Amino acid sequence: MSASEGVAWEGPVRSFGRRASGPTVQRIVLGAQLRRLREAREITTEQAAEAIRGSHSKISRMEHGRVGFKDRDVSDLLTLYGVTDPDERASLLALAREAGNPGWWHDFGDLLPHWFEPYISLEAAASVIRNYEVQFVPGLLQSRSYARQVIRLGYGSISDEELNRRVELRMGRQRLLSKVTAPRFWAVLDEAVLCRPIGGSEVMREQVEYLIKMAEHPAVTLQIVPFRVGGHSAAGGPFSILRFAEPELSDVVYLEQLTSALYIDKPTEVDRYLEVMERLCVQAETAADSIKLLEKIHDEMPVLARGATPRNPRMRSAPARWCTSPTHRPLTGHKARFARPVTIASP
Repeated sequence: MSASEGVAWEGPVRSFGRRASGPTVQRIVLGAQLRRLREAREITTEQAAEAIRGSHSKISRMEHGRVGFKDRDVSDLLTLYGVTDPDERASLLALAREAGNPGWWHDFGDLLPHWFEPYISLEAAASVIRNYEVQFVPGLLQSRSYARQVIRLGYGSISDEELNRRVELRMGRQRLLSKVTAPRFWAVLDEAVLCRPIGGSEVMREQVEYLIKMAEHPAVTLQIVPFRVGGHSAAGGPFSILRFAEPELSDVVYLEQLTSALYIDKPTEVDRYLEVMERLCVQAETAADSIKLLEKIHDEMPVLARGATPRNPRMRSAPARWCTSPTHRPLTGHKARFARPVTIASP
């Protein structure tokens, strides 16, 4: 699938790294290996389909990791492809069984859109995750209170029980960064992310404190694009790039929309996003200066007792005023009403 096709996700078309768990990645890995074995023997998909009493489309879905695998089908294909070594057969059959094991997020399956569940699996597989955000703090760096507020924006009539489960799902994703095999997470945030008062000043103050803490994490690089930069190359909106440990595996760009997502792996298109990300990193504050900027924003935020409200009634709903750029002017009145962001709130 390529972005030029303009369709939502129906399954990534490249294989991904071994270091991940979860059915999506394991299916993709096994499917890619079966495809290489078939092509090496110059066997057509029709011949392979006949061997497992299936169809050409079934072989295609298997090789692209879009369906599960039966032991019998995998065994028959390995025989057809001339794989006779007992260890190799055992390894591939074990991978087929692993592909049927649910990921840790299986218990939250009722909350996950079909187009987002594969991302969690790919996120767990990546060795490097690069993320640009213009409205919200990345999910992997959100504080619990901030995450609750963002989720509320996306689900206005959500029950307390569902809200709590969605927050736990997001916190579960963050455990990825605490692992010994944690990927390198490189996030670039537009300064607007810090000036948008999600949940009010108390929630934002806590969130900025958490960003300062996570910026010191050995697996995390955090950069801020300040307002003084003006226009920049990522005007198209937020995106993520996932890279995997095996050099022969392609990068994947993830673009989230309101009710669907695009997974791009066409090299020419991925390269374009990589170029934009590299320019962003040059334009942004360095990691060290970004921490200083976060500390400055933190110090300028009003301090309120828990549950208290500002004495000035206007401050109860006023836009954030701790933004660093002297050229920034918060919108007020009817302009503010028409400037609300489109809310895209993944689990």
